[in-house]
Amino acid sequence: MTHAQDPISARPRSSVAFRTSRRRALVVAGTGIAAAVGLSAGVTGPAMAQPAGTAAATTVSPAGHAFTATLSGKATFTAGSVTVTCTTSTSSGQVPAAPGNHDDAGPVSSSTTPATYGSCTTSMPGVSATVTTTGTWGVAMQNGTPATAGLTIPSGGFVLRTSGLASCTVTAAPTAAATVNGTWTNGAPSTLTFTNASVPVKVVGGFGCPTSATSSTFNAGYQVRDTTDPASQITVTG
Repeated sequence: MTHAQDPISARPRSSVAFRTSRRRALVVAGTGIAAAVGLSAGVTGPAMAQPAGTAAATTVSPAGHAFTATLSGKATFTAGSVTVTCTTSTSSGQVPAAPGNHDDAGPVSSSTTPATYGSCTTSMPGVSATVTTTGTWGVAMQNGTPATAGLTIPSGGFVLRTSGLASCTVTAAPTAAATVNGTWTNGAPSTLTFTNASVPVKVVGGFGCPTSATSSTFNAGYQVRDTTDPASQITVTG
């Protein structure tokens, strides 16, 4: 609303206040929507995934075993006072067969299926969200203190669409593959945790969409289980 629109100033104050409040609510809702693309900090071709940390020797075990990563609790994506939450997410892959499950001076990479995300909601009334993922995903695990896992999403491999008060399309890694780092902890099951992870995004849409947003952050935790032998654990060591 600009100063040039003088006729509006002649309207009752209650009407103007309502319209101004609603416009602000739409903009805030759109900003929160952009945060949801933090989910996209997923993965792409394993060769592109580069976890942070010293390139120490890494071994992922058991060699050749399949695994599934399942969201534990919630994945939350926050921008300002607005939060987007997804309660389901899974992906699966396979540890490379020996000797590919070991690297003397770097991460061990493997392909995974595109992660699926569901049951996503926003903290703003009247705005719903759905997520579509495509392409070849992967993960690169690196031994260290702590151990890490680099996840990369292929260009355009994660798309979030919203409807309701704001109809927007948010694409993660819009021009090139993007990598995000998580912390790996061996256990029963082992876990992969993302804390304030960041990913580049592009937002398009009409009024209320945060088209100036270029990045988003998210927090989430995954449990990684061995599906070849449920009695075994997927571990990252030296």
